[in-house]
Amino acid sequence: MAIVRLENVKKVYSLGKAEVQAVRGVSFSIEKGDFASIVGPSGSGKSTILNLIGCIDQPTEGTVIINGTATEGLKDKALTNLRHETLGFIFQSFNLIPVLNVYENIEFPLLLGKNKMSKKETREWIEYLVEAVGLKDHIIHKSNELSGGQRQRVAIARALVTKPEIVLADEPTANLDSKTGQSILELMKKMNADLNTTFIFSTHDTSIMDIADHVVRLLDGLVVEDTKAKVKVGS
Repeated sequence: MAIVRLENVKKVYSLGKAEVQAVRGVSFSIEKGDFASIVGPSGSGKSTILNLIGCIDQPTEGTVIINGTATEGLKDKALTNLRHETLGFIFQSFNLIPVLNVYENIEFPLLLGKNKMSKKETREWIEYLVEAVGLKDHIIHKSNELSGGQRQRVAIARALVTKPEIVLADEPTANLDSKTGQSILELMKKMNADLNTTFIFSTHDTSIMDIADHVVRLLDGLVVEDTKAKVKVGS
């Protein structure tokens, strides 16, 4: 069963009197546990699609189904609950809170919603994530004391702390050098394998396709390639 499905999705934005067709009838599905890359040049529609999957935006036409739930027509509260309970987000600009340390930044999403874990379970889970992303020795450091790669590792742990079914990453390596970017991708792939969390990330860098097991290539708001590896990368 697909964990994400788009059916003839269109998205039109108004710029003054002009209309921009960002997505022009896109259909594809992503299975549970996929490590999927939405690839395309700037303006191809990949960030728009990620926003639609993330329930940050709604399609002009068509249907977006997330973990069995069609998102169109959902009230704001239902969309917020879906985002918090099903989705995790990783941003290219990290979006860490400067006054909080590594532990506190990772914990923050749990303070915004219903945390079903006990205090002991919460602490153990956060400590597990901190160690998994290689920041055990930096747990009390604030973001301005971390490198770009370390900040993105915090962002990955924060995205996973609510135990989401799906993690969305918009250009997660864009602000990193190539070596650090590669290590971040390998970390995401490891977390994908260890936790069976579905990762969907957008990128304009076609070389990143090498580490994905599912590639959706976009051009001018249309899907021009949808390729699923017969054998998953790393398996």
